[in-house]
Amino acid sequence: MADQKINPGISLAGAVDLESMQHQVKAEPGQAGGAPAAGAYVVDVSEHTFEAMVQTSATFPILLLLWTPTDDRLFPMARALADAVNKLNGQIQLVRIDAGASPTIAQAFQVRGIPALFGLIGGRPMPLLEGLPSAEEQQQIVDQVIPKLIEVAHKAGVNGTAPYSGDPDAQQTADTPAADAVPPEHAEAHRLAQEGDYAGAAAAYERVLESDPHDALAARERAKALLLARSGNADVRAVRATAAAHPDDVEAQLAVADIDMIGGQIEDTFGRLLDYLAAGHRDQIEPVRKRLLEYFAIPESGDERLKRARRRLATLMY
Repeated sequence: MADQKINPGISLAGAVDLESMQHQVKAEPGQAGGAPAAGAYVVDVSEHTFEAMVQTSATFPILLLLWTPTDDRLFPMARALADAVNKLNGQIQLVRIDAGASPTIAQAFQVRGIPALFGLIGGRPMPLLEGLPSAEEQQQIVDQVIPKLIEVAHKAGVNGTAPYSGDPDAQQTADTPAADAVPPEHAEAHRLAQEGDYAGAAAAYERVLESDPHDALAARERAKALLLARSGNADVRAVRATAAAHPDDVEAQLAVADIDMIGGQIEDTFGRLLDYLAAGHRDQIEPVRKRLLEYFAIPESGDERLKRARRRLATLMY
């Protein structure tokens, strides 16, 4: 990836005065802890999960922040971006990347200063900012740039909903090792997933479930790993085109359902496969049922979309 050249695709030039934001303030690590936690519609991405994240930008727009999470000078900016994104309830996702821990990503984006802010739509980046913004510029990003990104994404057909990843206030702070929250029996599977070996992670979670079939967390993480192993690097446009051209092909519909699920479009995913069965494809009940049961492990058990889908599946099967 270090040799990869990412060139801006869609331009926001003229929408706001981006030139005034091109600072070259190189941040150095600070001493203060307590960086704002990820959660809700804010996620942290590493080199291992970068490619999967890029794929999701074909489903919903992404605001990409390359930063130094130990530099307390960047915390107000990170909090302001998170607050703005979270208020939009999944219309856009904030992805944060530690530039020091993921240098090849910073190289690929040709970043010269930290923090750096990009829009990402359909895998195509749009440079927005390098360096610490002033209060006025930060407000401009919140009031004008983020809404414009969403507008541009919608015009490009990228109008899905980002997945909700939990309450950030309930999560650990950045200086608490993530591994502490991982049950010991999940350690190997979690490590493999972090390294991008989703097939290996799924197999490891399967072994956990053999020992404890009631481990809901292992079932959820296994389903997510299987999903990413199958379709994490899929060509989203090709998959959608194939599904549209072959509406009766169960494999094509399962593939596009994977894409929707990765993009957080849970209701669309369930509806697509249930509508497929309702359209008369009862000979394909078993592969569709199996895939849906896998998906059903991912949302929280109280999710109303899950409850509706379970009821409809039961109706269609009998």
